[in-house]
Amino acid sequence: MEFIKEENRIYSTDDSGSLLAEITFPEKESGVFCIDHTFVHPSMGGQGIAGKLTQMAVDAIKEKGGKVTATCSYAVKWLEKHPVD
Repeated sequence: MEFIKEENRIYSTDDSGSLLAEITFPEKESGVFCIDHTFVHPSMGGQGIAGKLTQMAVDAIKEKGGKVTATCSYAVKWLEKHPVD
């Protein structure tokens, strides 16, 4: 699966352009990014894609020197298991 990275968004589509996976992490205040949405198409479930997306988002936020927060329930649980400095 190939991921497309945009400003505060990482996603993947199939050959027809349908969304397969997505994570968004807008900057809520200066230097603070909130992972607020994670989506994986049901046909892709159980493959660790949501975790990979979350790690990619955290890495992108850290590259910007930002602080990671989350309101997405998946990301909140993921961050509890994978603390971010």
